[in-house]
Amino acid sequence: MRLPNEPEPPFQINIVPMIDVIFAILTFFIMSTLFLTRSEGLPVNLPAAKSSEAQTSEQLVVTIDAAGNLALNRQSLPLDKIVREVQARALAGQQPVVVINADQAVEHGKVVQVMDQLRSIQGVRLAIATQRP
Repeated sequence: MRLPNEPEPPFQINIVPMIDVIFAILTFFIMSTLFLTRSEGLPVNLPAAKSSEAQTSEQLVVTIDAAGNLALNRQSLPLDKIVREVQARALAGQQPVVVINADQAVEHGKVVQVMDQLRSIQGVRLAIATQRP
């Protein structure tokens, strides 16, 4: 009990709990930004499975130039040979990722034709290469 002549205790704001909350929020944002990744391509045909495992996959680049000529890893080849080469690597158990690098001037039908042929190969994953505007 306080006496009537006794001065009132000074008003205090305890900021220690507030600092703890601020540091907890700061830690959350720092940790969450570590898991942000920037995708440089548009993923195509990426199946999900609960029993999947991380595997080292080979990357093959199929290039279609403005004239419609095809190349696999900078080696000029017709479509049927590209399909056979990718199929041989897929049958070897490598599960290659095929990146389609098509020129902007290429007809849409040509890109779809290449994608259709490659997608028919079991175990192959497709991606389309893009660049930032």
